[in-house]
Amino acid sequence: MGAFRPRSIRGGPTTLSNMRKSLIQILIIAIVVGGIFYLHGKKEEKAAAIRFNCTEEKANNFDCYRSYYSNMVKNNSVADAFEDLKSRYEKSDYVSSQCHQIVHVIGFEASKKWRTVTQAYKEGDSFCWSGYYHGVLEGIANQNGYKNFVKNINEICKPLAETRRYSFDHYNCVHGLGHGIMALKDDELFQSLDICDGLNDSWERTSCWSGAFMENVMMDSRYHTAKYLKPEDPLYPCNAVGKQYKETCYLMQTSYILTVVNSNFSKVFELCSGIEPEYRNICYQSLGRDASGRSTSNVKQTVETCYLGKNYDQRANCIIGAVKDFISYLHSDTRAKELCAALDDKNLQDVCMSTAESYYNNL
Repeated sequence: MGAFRPRSIRGGPTTLSNMRKSLIQILIIAIVVGGIFYLHGKKEEKAAAIRFNCTEEKANNFDCYRSYYSNMVKNNSVADAFEDLKSRYEKSDYVSSQCHQIVHVIGFEASKKWRTVTQAYKEGDSFCWSGYYHGVLEGIANQNGYKNFVKNINEICKPLAETRRYSFDHYNCVHGLGHGIMALKDDELFQSLDICDGLNDSWERTSCWSGAFMENVMMDSRYHTAKYLKPEDPLYPCNAVGKQYKETCYLMQTSYILTVVNSNFSKVFELCSGIEPEYRNICYQSLGRDASGRSTSNVKQTVETCYLGKNYDQRANCIIGAVKDFISYLHSDTRAKELCAALDDKNLQDVCMSTAESYYNNL
């Protein structure tokens, strides 16, 4: 009888040397697989360590959500943070109302992982009015410091402009500059507007102003107090800034005015009707954005709010602002078209649809 020969897995004869190689390969595979399970376990362990505790007395505490989502981005990923946020959006009135500010936090934390705008934007999500991208710019401004940020202000968004000038990504970048400048300047609005003026492109300047004005009106829901808002004069600072800034200011201001008048939309329509004639329609559009925002883009509620306008101009511009907000907030035109279809005035329907189509095509 011949000597016993070990066989390979495939059934053919093999040498002792080959057998050793096979054993080494098996050992390597075992180590790799074991390592994968170990790393997976570590990831599960890390994820499990981030406990959601914004409940009961902390359910409406912004600092709690800021800490929770910062830790999720830091220890897991931006995608995980957005997945978690979206799962809570429909279930929590507080989360839906503060969603834009929360995604600012996600973007701010993401800026610590990716030091350029382009890299950080690739990880982003446009959910909740693209606040992620605004937060990224706040973070990058913070990392660069005032002098470097101002010195390079025309370079920061240049890659996005070169990819697609005046696109939604380009807008979010330059708009985010306004948020970032406000953070660097300790919310000094007038100084921040002056810095925005250092941008060479007029469209970029306007977009930067909008970020600064938005940061100014976000005072109650974030972690700072605005220096340039007056309850006794709810139109301030729009009635005090230079003419070149007024339109951009009025496009943001109604969010603050509503807090002063206890969410009385009829009262804000009245206040808008009393400002300089050339800015009234912009003010009504701002109110339309708030009609959408305060109802979390609910079609029926938004229509009812815009119909509080006493004349066609008030209603039409309210609808224009609302339909843009539907698209910006959800990054989709589906619910925007539902809004248009819900209007019982043919002229308003036409204005709504034409606005939706042109605005969505420019995203």
